[in-house]
Amino acid sequence: MAWWTLAALLLCLSIVCCEESIEEFTSSTLINNVVQDPLTGRIYVGAVNAIYQLDSLLKQEKKVETGPKRDSRHCTPPIQSCHDAKWTDNTNKLLLVHPSNGSLIVCGSLFKGICSLQNLSNINQMIYYSDSKGEKTYVASSEEMVSVVGVMSTFTKESKDTFDVFVVGKGYGSQDNTKLISTRILQDFDDWVVFENIVEASAVQATPFVQKYMHNFRYSFKESGFIYFLFTRTRGVPDNKNFTFISRLCEDDHHYYSYTELQLSCGPNNLYNKAQAAFISSPGEKLAQYLSASGQYGQVQSQDKILFVASSTDEDKPRSGLCMYPLRSINQQIMEIISACYTKNGKIGNKIAVDSPYTTSNQLCLNAVSVSSYKCGADFLPSPLASTPDFALPAQAVHTTTDLLTAVAIAVETEHTVAFLGTSNGKIIPEVYRTVPGPSSGEAVNKHLLFDRNHSHLYVTTGKKISMVPVEKCDMKKDCKSCMDLKDPYCGWCVLEGRCTRKSDCRKAGEEKHWLWSPQKQCVEITSFQPPNLSCRKTRLVSVNATGFGKEKTSQGSINVLILLPWLFAFANRCMSCVEREWSCQWNTRDFICSDSDDSGDNSTLCMEVVKKWMEICVMCADGAVRPPPVTLYNCAMGREDCSLCKSADPIYKCMWCDETKSCEYQKRCRSAEESDCPNPEITDIIPRYGPLKGGISVTIKGSNLGIVKEDIESITVAGQPCMHQEEKYSVSTSVVCEISGVEQKHSGVVEVKVKGGKSGTSSVVFTYRDPRPERVQPNRGPQAGGTLITITGTDLETGSKDDLNITVGGVICCGSGRSHGLQSGVSQSLILPLQFEVEVKGKNDTVMQFSSPTVKVTDGIASLRAFIIMDNIELELKPFDYHPDPTFEENQKRIVSENTIISVTGKGFAKAMTAQEAEAFVGDVSCVVSTLQDDKLFLDWTQPSSHFKRPKRDTNSDLLELKIKFGHGQWIVGSVEYEKKTEAPLDIIIPAVIAPMVVIIIVSVYCYRRKSQQAEREYEKVKHQLENLEESVRDRCKKEFTDLMIEMEDHTSDLSEARIPFLDYKTYTDRVFFLPSKDGANDVMITGKLDIPEARRATVTQALNQFSNLLNSKPFLINFIRTLEGRPDFNARSRGYFASLLTVALHGKLEYYTDIMRTLLLELMEQYVQSKNPKLMLRRSETVVERMLCNWMSICLYQFLKDSAGEPLYKLFKAIKHQVEKGPVDAVVKKAKYTLNDTGLLGDDVEYCTLTLQVLVHGEGPDVTLVKVLNCDTVSQVKEKIIEQVYKNLPYSQRPKVESVTLEWRPGSTGQILSDLDLTSLRNGRIASNGTVLVFQVRDNATLVLSRVLHPLEWCSCTTSGLPGSMKDKSMTKAITELYLTRLLSVKGTLQQFVDDFFRSVLCSSVVPPAVKYFFDFLDEQAQKHDNVDDETIHIWKTNSLPLRFWVNILKNPHFIFDVHVNEVVDASLSVIAQTFMDACTKSEHKLSRDSPSNKLLYAKEISTYKKMVDDYYKGIRQMVPVSDQDMNTHLAEVSRSHTDKLNTQVALHQLYQYASKYYDVIITSLDEDPAAQNKQLTLRLQQIAAALENKVTDL
Repeated sequence: MAWWTLAALLLCLSIVCCEESIEEFTSSTLINNVVQDPLTGRIYVGAVNAIYQLDSLLKQEKKVETGPKRDSRHCTPPIQSCHDAKWTDNTNKLLLVHPSNGSLIVCGSLFKGICSLQNLSNINQMIYYSDSKGEKTYVASSEEMVSVVGVMSTFTKESKDTFDVFVVGKGYGSQDNTKLISTRILQDFDDWVVFENIVEASAVQATPFVQKYMHNFRYSFKESGFIYFLFTRTRGVPDNKNFTFISRLCEDDHHYYSYTELQLSCGPNNLYNKAQAAFISSPGEKLAQYLSASGQYGQVQSQDKILFVASSTDEDKPRSGLCMYPLRSINQQIMEIISACYTKNGKIGNKIAVDSPYTTSNQLCLNAVSVSSYKCGADFLPSPLASTPDFALPAQAVHTTTDLLTAVAIAVETEHTVAFLGTSNGKIIPEVYRTVPGPSSGEAVNKHLLFDRNHSHLYVTTGKKISMVPVEKCDMKKDCKSCMDLKDPYCGWCVLEGRCTRKSDCRKAGEEKHWLWSPQKQCVEITSFQPPNLSCRKTRLVSVNATGFGKEKTSQGSINVLILLPWLFAFANRCMSCVEREWSCQWNTRDFICSDSDDSGDNSTLCMEVVKKWMEICVMCADGAVRPPPVTLYNCAMGREDCSLCKSADPIYKCMWCDETKSCEYQKRCRSAEESDCPNPEITDIIPRYGPLKGGISVTIKGSNLGIVKEDIESITVAGQPCMHQEEKYSVSTSVVCEISGVEQKHSGVVEVKVKGGKSGTSSVVFTYRDPRPERVQPNRGPQAGGTLITITGTDLETGSKDDLNITVGGVICCGSGRSHGLQSGVSQSLILPLQFEVEVKGKNDTVMQFSSPTVKVTDGIASLRAFIIMDNIELELKPFDYHPDPTFEENQKRIVSENTIISVTGKGFAKAMTAQEAEAFVGDVSCVVSTLQDDKLFLDWTQPSSHFKRPKRDTNSDLLELKIKFGHGQWIVGSVEYEKKTEAPLDIIIPAVIAPMVVIIIVSVYCYRRKSQQAEREYEKVKHQLENLEESVRDRCKKEFTDLMIEMEDHTSDLSEARIPFLDYKTYTDRVFFLPSKDGANDVMITGKLDIPEARRATVTQALNQFSNLLNSKPFLINFIRTLEGRPDFNARSRGYFASLLTVALHGKLEYYTDIMRTLLLELMEQYVQSKNPKLMLRRSETVVERMLCNWMSICLYQFLKDSAGEPLYKLFKAIKHQVEKGPVDAVVKKAKYTLNDTGLLGDDVEYCTLTLQVLVHGEGPDVTLVKVLNCDTVSQVKEKIIEQVYKNLPYSQRPKVESVTLEWRPGSTGQILSDLDLTSLRNGRIASNGTVLVFQVRDNATLVLSRVLHPLEWCSCTTSGLPGSMKDKSMTKAITELYLTRLLSVKGTLQQFVDDFFRSVLCSSVVPPAVKYFFDFLDEQAQKHDNVDDETIHIWKTNSLPLRFWVNILKNPHFIFDVHVNEVVDASLSVIAQTFMDACTKSEHKLSRDSPSNKLLYAKEISTYKKMVDDYYKGIRQMVPVSDQDMNTHLAEVSRSHTDKLNTQVALHQLYQYASKYYDVIITSLDEDPAAQNKQLTLRLQQIAAALENKVTDL
């Protein structure tokens, strides 16, 4: 690219400008951010621990200390109670100017990134700050390296209320929330508080510690209704290379549906891949022409916007390049990406064009919708869109360097574009035209480069310093060559003026070759003229020989030079000197001037005639003086800066607007023709900028070209409203005054003025209609004479101008004193002693005012002074005020005072000026009451205090106290006093007399107590001994059993880990929890995932199901759908549960939306129960859709918690129960066991058995032998189960062979015997009486058995069998004596106690709580506070029903829901006892136990109180935790959705859900037609389209 098109200026830090001193500001700490107020030009600096307010010349005006302060990243503000807090620096993260309300937004790194609002004109005044609003107001990041950018915007609520907001782009920090984009409100409204994120959208957010979401935001801006963010990020962990993206967001998109990312490629093969800084600006005409000619970006106009990006490579020694991206091209590419997703399944051509960086779903672009209808997206987009690398927007680097570019700023000088580039090390690039001198600090240039308001200086920030650097120094060069050597795009050589200037400073710069641009390095040098001289007043063709136009050439042209010559008087010598010059001059005898020669006559002869004429003129002068004729001089350009002012000049001066020079010129001096029309009006200011809603005030519009006469003004609009022109106040071209009309609501807009000729001008500043609201008046009363300063406080009082303000008090006009949110108030009441003193009122009411008289010096006698009282406009003279001499006191001798002593003081002049009430007296620091006051005496009532503090005294004796008297401002020390010393009884008498009787009483009491206690202790020991003997056998047995269990389970638990625990994968887990309890069980279609859809219709059905999914994502439809189904009588509880599970799978991709639906339905359910006066019954059963949704929601959210925390103790408990049960005999028929926790499953027979160790070989799997312990009373099937359990212990249950698929062969000798449950020995009386056992087959200890697999298991006939051998006793007898074996329950319970406790502790540990539990419990607490009839017990029941009973009991009773295990009936019976104990522990009611209580209740009666306390502590601990915000919860849910949704049978779930829609189709259609919200979104039509596609249903389409 030609360098004359884009001129780049490197901000080199190693060169210092010597010609002119640079304005600088230095901070004591590192500077983070710099912003500028566009209205005032002030600079605001955000540095570490400080905010500075500077004027436009970098002079410090204000400073605010922001740190260091005590803080900790791990603590939640307010920080006072944080023990980890330490002194921490406050790094400024974000600085934004909010000019419309005069505030500065300041966000730091302290206290989780909380922000404050400071007054823009005085940053020491804080407008708003709060650290107690919670995580929703945390804007920035607490980590220094996390980037934060922001841009001002507006937000219009559905109620049409419009708010000022700022949109923030923030990277992710380890202690931050994961929101990448957030919209922050700047005022309190409804439930919103200042700085709260008012857009709840979980799509645009980071995933913690995932590298591709580590955004580094570099720049943000707003343009044409869109908000843009420029950032870099990686594509994933395997590839850590950074890529540059620009994201676009519709300003009125309140859900971030329109958020789309486009990759930007800079340089060949995206060499400069990492953006460092950026700047948005319009291009110069030359650059626009170049970009248009390149053909890459279409037609580019000078009014378009270009994004300039300084990027670098990812190398250790990075190289840099500057690339340009027209904003129109960026928008076009983004729309192509959106269009590809809407209409082409995400493809352009045959390539994938659409990426989804924030989701793993592959169903992103399956909707066929109109791009024009959804330019800003809609709720059918589950995740934001992004371009793939193949469709990145490319750009060539227009400037490259081996340095690291860190900043860029763009300016347009005439038709050229100038780029200012900042580097990190200050090296000079030879290709750059000129190096702008900066501070020689050697530090990198901050990315915040700012121009002053007239673009003549650049504010450059480096490290701790800001420098104000001029953009050009053209005038420092005095000749053309040095000017050309600058290569400065701002400079050029003004040929006629002979100086180096900017083009705007050269008057003839518009004419060809009159201003030579510096980068072209072409100077004009004139070698000769022909003729060589010419009179200055003579016009003719002159031949000029000059160089500098590429080659030496001769040109001809007219040269007019006007100079002011002095009048030449007609003295002969002047005439002769005129005609004898070398310039061919002659003397003009008529005008007496030296003029150009006309080549006629003899000049010498003319000079003789001059004398004669001159004498005639002199004779004619009355006073003998010689005077020249009068001359009028007029400058057209003076006071005529624009076209309209020029045309309004008096025609006699012949002024015209010269289009060539863009100035007002004398018409003969302008070569171009006069323009008939002036340019468009330009509006520079509006006074005032705020007006009332009712209008009626005058607005002054200032600018230029605002017409020549008042009739030129055709129309004026202010903020879109017509404004009546006030012609009498019109000022030609510069000022228009109009009266605004009224509006209905607050809004803002520009001012537009239309003049004759179709010209119009629009203001760059806006006018705002608003409603001023006075709120308080202080004071609220004053004297009738007036003069009281009244303060009126309120909001938006700075509306209109001072002339528009009309304040009346009771109909009387009051003069206003100010218009702001708070005005100063004062008290204008005072007592004035003329010429001397003025004092203020100390106290006043309606009848009394109190003053303190001032101190005066009375030299002799009484002084009488006049006194006045002034109240606002009232001035009253009081009686004269008399001053008397101060009193004198006689020295008071030392006296001793006792309690209630009267102290007398003598002297003179006591009563002349004071009363007893005004006088004060002190003994030490203790006040005395002045009871009597006489002129020479006063008496003090003294009461000795119980304790006193002695003030410092003059007396050296420490027992003496000063006696001090105070009259008014005077005080006198008149002596000292001493306390009376009382005679006290000696301690050696008091102590024995009091203590001796007490000792005797204590000894007797102790003796009696000891005797009684010893007797009670003996009785207690006796009972205790009996109890110990009673429990000794049980204890020994439990100890033995527990020891055996721990030893035998060592192989199972020593190497137990997550890898060894057979956890189910997420899909299997959810299938079993959601659908295994259904009527079809494991054959349910949701588990098998098989749909019978013909291949020909599969594509149509898939597309229709996707549309049905979008319909379910519409909240009005889904709520209506659920309500309609629940209103049908045949939609029973089982159907509701199954429907809720289907809905959970279908909406799994948007769990945050699922949660929102659940919350809405829960609020309705809660309202029903609360209004029915039975709130405790809520969530007790799963009779509604929402109750089952809650159960599924808990199951989803606690899956990871099960794997990480609670799964291991639950698995150990299950294995311990199973091992304990199998340790003793188990009846294979009646499913009862000797060792169990359930009394109904307790084996009543006392079966004799012994343990055998078998050596098991597995056929076909090598010679390795596995030792397996069995019981000789085990059936062959039970032996098989134990063998399979031991041999395949490292495999999950689903991968092990089944019992019926293996055979067991016993080889006692050379022959083998197949062991079977049924053989001839099992027959009794012609019937199969018992299963075959090891004892029946007489298998011995250490016997060898071979386990073999069979291809076709044998089918046995169904026979009636009985249980264990030896158990054929009478059933009635067995039932009668079962209670004899209940002690076995206690034995098993003691053996398993540790495992039960471990599980309870893991579940009820408040230190590790899943976020979903905290979030939901807080939701219940919050809703409970809104209802009066919900007490603490009700809240406890709600929490118990929602978590322990709804989830944990289900998992505890069904371990196969989370583990790949088999749970037999005997183990299930024991698990049910533990589950019942867990349920009892969660209830608040006390269970009264008796002999008739169930054994299961009695078994854990001792521990139930401990468990209840654990539950209470768990609930209390959760309540005290830091709240989980909606943002954090949505983040967690979004991550679950991203991780697991693609594994679920979503399409099957949608298909099954549609069956319900089809079944109740007519009812649903009717309900939708009656819903206004559904009608607005055309939900009925969408459902009809889906029905037509899925089942060819006849609709109204």
